[in-house]
Amino acid sequence: MTQRSTRRTGPSIWFIGSAAVPALLISLPLVYVVLRATQAGTTGIGAELFRAYTLTLLTNTIVLAVSVTVVASTIGLAVAWCVERTDLPGRRFWRVLAGLPLAVPAFVAGYAWSSVSPIFQSMQGAILILSLSSYPLVYLPVAAGLRGSDPGFEDVARSLGDGPWRCFFHAVLPQLRPALGSGALLVLTHMLAEFGALSMLRVQTFTTAIFDSYEVQFDSSSAALQSAVLMLLCLPAAYGEMRLRAGKRVSRVGRGSARAATQVRLGKMKYWVLAGFVLLAILALGVPTGIVVYWLKVGHSAGQGYANIWPAIVGSVSLSVSGALLTSLFAIPLVLLSIRHKGKLAQFADRLPYIIHGLPGVVVALALVFMAIRLAPSLYQGTVVLLLAYAILFLPLAQSSLRASAELVPPKLEAIARGLGRRPFMAFATITLPNIAPGIGAAMALMVLEIVRELTATLMLAPIGVITLATEVWSHTYDAEFAAAAPFAAFLVLVSVIPVYVFTKRFLQFGESK
Repeated sequence: MTQRSTRRTGPSIWFIGSAAVPALLISLPLVYVVLRATQAGTTGIGAELFRAYTLTLLTNTIVLAVSVTVVASTIGLAVAWCVERTDLPGRRFWRVLAGLPLAVPAFVAGYAWSSVSPIFQSMQGAILILSLSSYPLVYLPVAAGLRGSDPGFEDVARSLGDGPWRCFFHAVLPQLRPALGSGALLVLTHMLAEFGALSMLRVQTFTTAIFDSYEVQFDSSSAALQSAVLMLLCLPAAYGEMRLRAGKRVSRVGRGSARAATQVRLGKMKYWVLAGFVLLAILALGVPTGIVVYWLKVGHSAGQGYANIWPAIVGSVSLSVSGALLTSLFAIPLVLLSIRHKGKLAQFADRLPYIIHGLPGVVVALALVFMAIRLAPSLYQGTVVLLLAYAILFLPLAQSSLRASAELVPPKLEAIARGLGRRPFMAFATITLPNIAPGIGAAMALMVLEIVRELTATLMLAPIGVITLATEVWSHTYDAEFAAAAPFAAFLVLVSVIPVYVFTKRFLQFGESK
């Protein structure tokens, strides 16, 4: 009896097998890129990598990603500081409104701005539009960090004679580095993977070039080599994301203290700050939604897409719910394995999805097409391959949502159930699964929202005859049928606005309760 209670049990065979399936699936893009690069040979690799076109793509990709990250981070930090640390009028209203641009997908914003004037179809236009779309990814964690930070550091800085600016850089900003860094890396990975908005804005990067190489020129070799370069660009961002996830936390002085920080008085500057907030709301939210409403009523193509609205809604809902369910099922064993078993294999399985998190859907789609044709031809151009692509792309988000719930379930509960005679799977199904159900629900809600807006993998892998709201926006916009694209864009925004509103409120409340 004593020996049995003290013996340490490892993961069961079914548990290891269920974790191995998503780990092997995630490795497919890596295997594909290496395999295709090897097949091209040294000569082919050199010819592709050192031609002028590849250098142009590299320059455009780096300039776009870095510029948008810097601009979005600056806007997000400034907005967060104003709503959390100043006496800005209507702070509660602006606190929520500042996060709502997330409800407008980037390619919908690109569609709206590109229909206003061709002047926005440029690198400068893309930087502006994508910065406006992505700054909430920085604003939300930084605002939550400000609400949960310790104001004692600021009091000490002021007592030492620091003014508002020196106090900000010496006392506030160091506490915000984890939140600011994670938000900036998230923007960076989104820009490396962005396709829809850049395609509409006529800006060439590796993502758009890979899609053109495969879909237009039928050149899978060039697409694979371009994917390899893009993967190398994604690795530093993925490494930085993992470092931040495992990094040090900034703690409060005086545990549990909820004292509010002293607000900075804006004085006469409050009118300029308010004007800036109004301008930001108009550019980030007002223009895209206003243009969509305008095109719903005006244009020679108005009404042409209405017949496809219901099939697009059905396609979006069925694919997003199925993809969310599959992704959540894959995430459960990876999360539990990493929490309960601290070996190198468990760490590798947990971190592997984050390594390819920055890869665009086009690279994942190419890998799955390549593998399906050679290993399972019957699955090619089927729904299963598309759902697997969703699982690869969004598995890290599901892991993050599930982890908080899974960490609250003591492993000894399953051990007790097994000691009473239940088999490993039944012990998991009756003990652990009901306790992590809230985390599964949160993960599925987030996955449905993300998959509804996914474009690239859906364009490449959707079965013939299957359409979604996102693909209809892209196809009509690509043909300059802006009015025909409007109803699909409107439905996408409507689907997104309520979850984004709830997410923004809860995210900032979480920061306040830290």
